[in-house]
Amino acid sequence: MSEGTGEPTPIAVNGAAGRMGQTVIETAAARDDLEVVVGIDVADAAEIDGVPVVDPDDAATAFAEYEPDAIIDFTVPDATLGIVDSCVEHGVALVVGTTGFDEDGLADLRATSESVPVLKATNFSRGIQVLLRTVSEAVDALEGYDLELMETHHNQKIDAPSGTAKTILDTVQEERDVEPVYGREGHAPREDDEIGVLVRRAGDIRGEHELVLAGNDEVLSLSHRAEDRGVFAAGALDAAAWVAGRNPDWYTFGAVIDES
Repeated sequence: MSEGTGEPTPIAVNGAAGRMGQTVIETAAARDDLEVVVGIDVADAAEIDGVPVVDPDDAATAFAEYEPDAIIDFTVPDATLGIVDSCVEHGVALVVGTTGFDEDGLADLRATSESVPVLKATNFSRGIQVLLRTVSEAVDALEGYDLELMETHHNQKIDAPSGTAKTILDTVQEERDVEPVYGREGHAPREDDEIGVLVRRAGDIRGEHELVLAGNDEVLSLSHRAEDRGVFAAGALDAAAWVAGRNPDWYTFGAVIDES
């Protein structure tokens, strides 16, 4: 709810015509604390489920008219960075689920967080947040065990490995000095200081991630599977409700989970 008004917090959706954008709009319709007031998309659509949609070039005008407190972004890096100036101009908090940013793109997002709140996550699943904490504990406790990381997504996903897989890898590397090996071919004996990273793309799979730790004649498998995109939409909406109205800074979805 908008602070002190009892009214739903107004939010926008970047990539409104995409699969995740539409899921966010549909999921938000069932909530009382949030209202999607405008969508941003290059698609030639006047509205989606009753939500007006405007071209990214008109984002600043739309923010001035509809006054969203936050915007949820599931697009591609260029589309995300294309709206940051409008967010800064109108004080719109940015919730980013887009992955595949290069170092310069991430630096631009970091710079944006000096002016408006930016909450960046590679995955808005609550289960993934628990998995990351479990991964950290397991890798620390099972020193010397071999590590293999596998992820599977739908056949339209562009970046590989997924942003979530990279986050899991980062979590592993915080506990152990290992180098990723992306797939294997031919004569490729395993080294002690490596972690295999394997990627699959098929069908309409929402997202599967598994970290295997093997050693001492035993195997520990830590895995997560999303059954529906609504999981990510619900988490992003929770993030938008949480970050709207906060001070400019860089925030994580883990902070949302901790407070809820």
